Amino acid sequence: MPDSVAVVVLGLLSAISWGFGDFGGGLTSRHAPVAGVLIGSQLAGGVASLALAVALGEGMPAGPDVGWALASSAFGSIGLACLYIGLARGRMGVVAPVTGVLVAAIPAVAGVMLEGALPAAVLLGIGLAISSVLVVSRVGDGNDGRPSGLRWGIGAGLALGAVTLTLSRIGEGYVFGPLTVMRLGEAVLIGLAVLTLGRRPSAHAGPAWRVPRRLWPAVAAIGAADMLGTGFYIAATQAGPLAIAGVLSALYPVTTVVLAVVILREQLARWHVVGIAMSAVAIVLITTGSA
Repeated sequence: MPDSVAVVVLGLLSAISWGFGDFGGGLTSRHAPVAGVLIGSQLAGGVASLALAVALGEGMPAGPDVGWALASSAFGSIGLACLYIGLARGRMGVVAPVTGVLVAAIPAVAGVMLEGALPAAVLLGIGLAISSVLVVSRVGDGNDGRPSGLRWGIGAGLALGAVTLTLSRIGEGYVFGPLTVMRLGEAVLIGLAVLTLGRRPSAHAGPAWRVPRRLWPAVAAIGAADMLGTGFYIAATQAGPLAIAGVLSALYPVTTVVLAVVILREQLARWHVVGIAMSAVAIVLITTGSA
């Protein structure tokens, strides 16, 4: 498969996997503590990525790759914390799109600056894709007296955008080994934060981290989907330009919206239709421009 095609395919597979993970995480967190879902899914993802690393004969990373993986786990933990706090305390209609746009824009801008200009059609597609993330992520929650949560959205977007950069620095040929370090590191950091703060982020009975046994398979599936999304993203950055890999993988809100419509029968808002159409055009522009 040519690199120009591989980076598009892998980037889109990343968006699909991350979208499934986010959808499952949001749905499962309605019935279990968020902290427990986060810790359990990260542990499950770490175990799954370790198994894949061994099965593929990849081996564990060493030297700088370990550092990049640990940096990714630190930024990822901060980003997730900011995102969930922002969504809980602020207005979703502000926090979600701000986070989504920054996660899409940071690797796109960094890729162009570090790797040089891309064809005009690709740049147009990248701009359209970033705009589509803004539109699709919009939540019509109105002004209900809550603070905007803008600072949490910016914090989440910057931290999760930094993850896209640190992961792109992992050496070629390594995917699941560094991913194991990252996922287990995130589980440890989130667990320490829960124990240190001693707060229960939900009204569910029991400790803040305890997930009902009936939901363990769902948590494992969330971890697997999130792990695969990150793995596809790492592979995409190794196959082609960071700007393309980053912006295509950041289309994951489109997957989440489509799943909500299909599975939960949620109504498709007008801006969702517009955003999905924009993302489709963006994919065509990026694909044809990269060929």
